[in-house]
Amino acid sequence: EYGVCENLRKLEITGVSCRDVYAKLLHRYRHILGLWQPDIGPYGGLLNVVVDGLFIIGWMYLPPHDPHVDDPMRFKPLFRIHLMERKCATVECMYGHKGPHNGHIQVVKKDEFSTKCNQTDHHRMSGGRQEEFRTWLREEWGRTLEDIFHEHMQELILMKFIYTSQYDNCLTYRRIYLPPSSPDDLIKPGLFKGTYGSHGLEIVMLSFHGRKAKGTKITGDPNIPAGQQTVEIDLAHPLQLPDIENLRDFSELSRIVLEVQEQVRREEQEEEQRQEEEDRSQPAASQPPAKPVGLEGAEGEETAAGAEGTTQDKASASQPFVLPMGVISRKEDYPRTCRICFYGTGLIAGHGFTSPERTPGVFVLFDDDRFGFIWLELKSFSLYSRIKVSFQNAEAPSREAFDEMLKNIQSLAT
Repeated sequence: EYGVCENLRKLEITGVSCRDVYAKLLHRYRHILGLWQPDIGPYGGLLNVVVDGLFIIGWMYLPPHDPHVDDPMRFKPLFRIHLMERKCATVECMYGHKGPHNGHIQVVKKDEFSTKCNQTDHHRMSGGRQEEFRTWLREEWGRTLEDIFHEHMQELILMKFIYTSQYDNCLTYRRIYLPPSSPDDLIKPGLFKGTYGSHGLEIVMLSFHGRKAKGTKITGDPNIPAGQQTVEIDLAHPLQLPDIENLRDFSELSRIVLEVQEQVRREEQEEEQRQEEEDRSQPAASQPPAKPVGLEGAEGEETAAGAEGTTQDKASASQPFVLPMGVISRKEDYPRTCRICFYGTGLIAGHGFTSPERTPGVFVLFDDDRFGFIWLELKSFSLYSRIKVSFQNAEAPSREAFDEMLKNIQSLAT
């Protein structure tokens, strides 16, 4: 089971039997296999716990260095569990640069566990905090602080180092699932790397919910923390972009988007009025009739099949695309053709997630693995690229379980 007992030679050398491996390692720690989000304030993260031979290893996945959104993910081990003798499994902390050292794992419940380092002195460097910061900066950003000329960006980077380093790999993790897919989805749902201005690259989960598509932050920042819904795409309202010359004019794109926003508001008001009239027309003692199966999905949303066929039509024909003048993009070599665009909203907030509000924007589908979002109010563009990693033990047991997971991580972020 789990492919471990195939390596009988290793077992013979260490004197460990298949029964010991299963009982003392795999069975005991079976609940921590899969994908997890660490509780690191607004920053979050993506942990993948896998079986590797006679080890169980927790790999932290990190986005590539900003702004190289198309580069592969980076990863580093945070802990490992192994069975090298008959007594019991050994937990080792892998954090820092001095090699494995004594750690502890506690399985709180099926969908939650915690790690603790028992030798945090192994995380310290001889050069003190300055050396630790310089090393962290090279690993996290691939550059030195002198290379970063933007003062606000320097402040954000220093703030993240101070905040995250205080945990010393003593963390609580909560399970996350990959989004379930449907043949009607616009593209395959999953995890994407996205550009977020001075915050660098962040990990976003794209999922489909009837007429809506949602981008949920797996990693976050002090403005919009991990767990929050960063973008929402209205699949019932595709946008017809102007020709390439007029598209360069930001005011023209803004006019188109705001017209659709007003249309969406009218439709929502009409739906609310219709619902109120239906509620008033029903006798007080009677129960409301059951909704016809297939007409609406979760949260009163139409299913993808009923959303005017927009998600079924993959819009295979490409059209020229260029960012309007004045829109800032961290990634200058974004695709110059796209398949289709939709009206959407993006969540913005002040530092500390203050005064959050959903603002209008444009979702741009480039291909099966890349999409973008134009933040109208910020005059900013985010480019997202699919994370092409085959994660094991990460499928949701049901659509209901996935939806419940999304609600939980958002409520924790709030």
